Amino acid sequence: MSSEWITRNVLAPCEELAGLWESVILDAERKERLENQVLLSLSVRGKVPFSVSALHSLILLHGPPGTGKTTLARGLAQRLSASTAAKRMRLIEVDPHGLMSAEHGQSQQRVTELLCETIPGLCDDGLPAIVLLDEVESMAVARSEASLAANPADVHRATDAVLMALDRNADGFPHIVTLATSNFTRALDEAFRSRADLSLEIPLPDANAAEAIMREALRGFAVPFPALAELAESPEIGALAPLLVGLDGRQIRKLVSEAIAMRREVVLDPDRLSAADLQRAAEQVRFQSIGTEVLDATA
Repeated sequence: MSSEWITRNVLAPCEELAGLWESVILDAERKERLENQVLLSLSVRGKVPFSVSALHSLILLHGPPGTGKTTLARGLAQRLSASTAAKRMRLIEVDPHGLMSAEHGQSQQRVTELLCETIPGLCDDGLPAIVLLDEVESMAVARSEASLAANPADVHRATDAVLMALDRNADGFPHIVTLATSNFTRALDEAFRSRADLSLEIPLPDANAAEAIMREALRGFAVPFPALAELAESPEIGALAPLLVGLDGRQIRKLVSEAIAMRREVVLDPDRLSAADLQRAAEQVRFQSIGTEVLDATA
């Protein structure tokens, strides 16, 4: 039984998952909805037949890249482990890209082996488990859009294998919850999307969230560079927030290092970073983003 496509298999709580849930700045309502859906799946599916509940224990997190979908999914096992009877929860992370093969028929075989044999085998201790399928559009391709340049028959078979495995595991493994992330929901097969018990959008940060992300990033940099602690609490960061709207969380965090890199004296002494440096970096990133959008529109 191959596990070459498993990139992580850990029991939470553990050090490598600590702080991930809290690091994603997202409104409390969305976070609570996600927590509740996982706990509902784990508590109901073992008691109510699938023919009644229709719960597949599939949750789809979707939205632009860099919004924290993967981090949120990873941190969820740590977050909810204390709420389980065993006080532990398994996190299994899959690399869907590695499953897809150019060889005829191999993708279907690999998907079936992974979802119907490997993962249930790793979860045979009965502990509640979250299986993370990151960028799931690579293995649940919309069959109506299957490209003739690829192998449409193989794409159909691989997607069929995913759907079959979800149906089978929904009835047979009530302690397993599948979290899938996608940047491109239009590329996902409609039947896959219909099986999601919850489809939750993780949006780009609004001004308040962008400000919170920037302040948190600066506090992190302040650990080795203490002078940045004052900048992290400065009102000037709040004034900077409107410039950050439209950027994803990853871009906002990277602005700190980009701002440091703009001046040699700040590179040599990051404690000298100023709000003006951050504003300059934000303006440059926005300018680059607008240029990219124009190129995309004219392509």
